[in-house]
Amino acid sequence: MKKPKIALAHEFLVQYGGAEKTLEAIAEIYPEAPIFTAKYTPESMPDVIKKRKVISPKSGFINRAAKYFFTFMMAPVFESFDFSGYDIIISDGNTWNKGILTKPDQLHITYIHTPPRFLYHYSTESTKRDRWYFKLFFSYIDNLLRIWDFVAAQRPDFILTNSVETQKRIQKFYRRAATVIYPPVETDVKVASEKENMEKPYYVAVGRLIKYKNFDLLIEAFSMLDMSLVIIGDGNYAKNLKKIAGNNVVFKGRVSDIEKHRLIANSLGLINPVKDEDFGIVPIEAMAHGVPVLAHYSGGHKETIVENVNGMFFYDLTVEDLVDKMKKFDNAVRNGYFNREKILSEVHKYSKERFKSAFKKFVEDKWESFSSAGITRSTHHNK
Repeated sequence: MKKPKIALAHEFLVQYGGAEKTLEAIAEIYPEAPIFTAKYTPESMPDVIKKRKVISPKSGFINRAAKYFFTFMMAPVFESFDFSGYDIIISDGNTWNKGILTKPDQLHITYIHTPPRFLYHYSTESTKRDRWYFKLFFSYIDNLLRIWDFVAAQRPDFILTNSVETQKRIQKFYRRAATVIYPPVETDVKVASEKENMEKPYYVAVGRLIKYKNFDLLIEAFSMLDMSLVIIGDGNYAKNLKKIAGNNVVFKGRVSDIEKHRLIANSLGLINPVKDEDFGIVPIEAMAHGVPVLAHYSGGHKETIVENVNGMFFYDLTVEDLVDKMKKFDNAVRNGYFNREKILSEVHKYSKERFKSAFKKFVEDKWESFSSAGITRSTHHNK
């Protein structure tokens, strides 16, 4: 059997986040595969991507469409990608990449981080759809996009995803089965412990400072607590958050990866107030340092956090409930309730090495059956 020629497709290479870390791991598996993308800013990418052949439209229209609200005009851009000469196309993304067009003799495997949150009434970074003067316009456009999104989701031969939570969304919205392969997480970063010399122990929260991440709820809760909070990250809601924060809250802004890990590793615990996380990488990064997590009981948190083993939950998105659970969490942490070894025991299944091994095997198995049996996409869906 000949060695298949592989191409990768990623929606936008403009910032380095969890989705790009997943792409980075996939790119390491397939070092010769080019990457197709709608928009590319090399300076924001790691070397494994910058050194790769990246195929991207040169039109300034893409930049304008992505920057403003013309999301409904992006579908034709992705459908125009030419994958002639490739045997396997591996795409990943939230919205557009599953809709790329491939031929019957090409195997298309897509890794869906989540169905587009803005189409299915999950909280998003953008607030445009909340503005009254856009609501009527977007309600019409989003209805059309949901139709395209469903049709596009029928195009891949196989669907992979990052959590059981997202797997359920894919089944619900697309009527497609998906295989879960947890995304790659940095589980082996070593930093020096500074806890013994720390004057003021603190809790830590990490993420983009945008409205739906509920950092305002967290800050309000800490205004009622005699505890310190360090917040890592930046975003368009940062100014608002700083206005309501007390002296016990410190904003670190954007920091390097190693500094982020240092701050997490030396904290008492990580607090994640986000509702409906698709997976939730930051809690796993904390657990990889033996640090317990307090998180909202929803989304991917329900898969990765075991109550009273590696963390605790709060259930209501209210200041009162968060304050109550924070006091219980703090009492458990300071009394040594959480066992570091137990926290670390489950982290290996989220490692980058485990992801690469499982991903590579999945692709090889599907390619073997696809190519040897000559199965076409019209009959080849997940079983």
